[in-house]
Amino acid sequence: MMPSSAETSAPADTDRLREALIHQLRDLDALRSAEVERAFRTVPRHLFIPEATVEDAYQAERAEVTVRDPGGRALSSVSAARIQAFMLEQADVHPGMRVLEIGSGGYNAALIAELVGERGKVVSVDIDSAVVERARNLLDLAGYDLVETRTADGDAGVTELAPFDRIIVTVEAAELAPAWVDQLAKDGRIVVPLRFRGLTRSVAFRRDGELMASRDYEVCGFVSMRGEGAVPQQLVVLRDGPDEAERVGLRGEEGVLLDGPGLRTAFNSPRVEAWSGLTIGPGESYGDLELWLATVLDDHALLAATREARDRGLVASWSAMGVSTLLDGSSFAYLAIRPTTTERTAFEFGAIGHGPRAHQAAEQLAEAIAEWGRDHCGETAEFAAYPAGAEVASGPTTRVLDRPRSRLSISWPGGPS
Repeated sequence: MMPSSAETSAPADTDRLREALIHQLRDLDALRSAEVERAFRTVPRHLFIPEATVEDAYQAERAEVTVRDPGGRALSSVSAARIQAFMLEQADVHPGMRVLEIGSGGYNAALIAELVGERGKVVSVDIDSAVVERARNLLDLAGYDLVETRTADGDAGVTELAPFDRIIVTVEAAELAPAWVDQLAKDGRIVVPLRFRGLTRSVAFRRDGELMASRDYEVCGFVSMRGEGAVPQQLVVLRDGPDEAERVGLRGEEGVLLDGPGLRTAFNSPRVEAWSGLTIGPGESYGDLELWLATVLDDHALLAATREARDRGLVASWSAMGVSTLLDGSSFAYLAIRPTTTERTAFEFGAIGHGPRAHQAAEQLAEAIAEWGRDHCGETAEFAAYPAGAEVASGPTTRVLDRPRSRLSISWPGGPS
């Protein structure tokens, strides 16, 4: 497919910016195939983000929120190019395929259209009519009129157009909707930002007998799904500064007990530290450490803080997405790091605790960190989704979660399969 004449009226440096984006995505290991690279080189990203400057549109890590609710919460966005790239690599889309996209923005659907070609089919569905109208207008402007857009709850899929070779979900989901599994072709694949105990991973599921399984996952962040498939989380605000500029909170799944008053009191108590002895150097990945903690800790939550709160040292957290936290009644301990060299080229993982049982919580978390470094660093976990009511083996290195219509598990080598 070719972009429309609108591309020719764009600033003359868009080709240069697009090539710079390609180089960024390669350096980030988000682009891994010639086919996905060609799609990124072809689709004019800036046409799909008129809210941003052309320069910002071609930044690999920049997402653009396009719809917010009255309280300012993001309801729809154009995801960062890095995330879109690796999700398309996970999906492994080929010419002639039929692809269902859940969550519309326009740009990602255009990329998929380039991958499936004129013999393929792309259907993009969103629950918000304003989001669909925006996507439709931008797709037409860029010359991708063959992409079909629909206003509907994506949780139900599109029965009359099934089966789909690929289903790519671009909103955070807490489970695989039964309709997606039913509408998937026999050898199909579902790529979904799956929320698991507060963390989110883009997981590429394939059929494995009666279940959907995956060892292919990437760290990501997305706006939450709305409609039938929405599964709420709990939030306890530990500190709420002026204009929420210094906000700190704990976020947990339903079923996790969050003692709001006790945890707020705990946060104002002196911190206790415990260190694991596990260190990390420049460029080394630690994403699976938090996945491990979410698996083995019975009471797991996420501590999140604004940049202002982090900069002021209210929490010793480096992550805008939040860090793994062990809950212990009205006490808690969260994942922390400290430099081990004056040049800050190496860091040690540990735990910072608050509350009457801060010492015990911090020591327990530090031991879990050390166990991962000692026994599981470098291993790949397996995600699996089962029908509701299915028998699923659990154990010390397997976590099973019941969702409204399914069961999810994550297992590490050495645990029950």
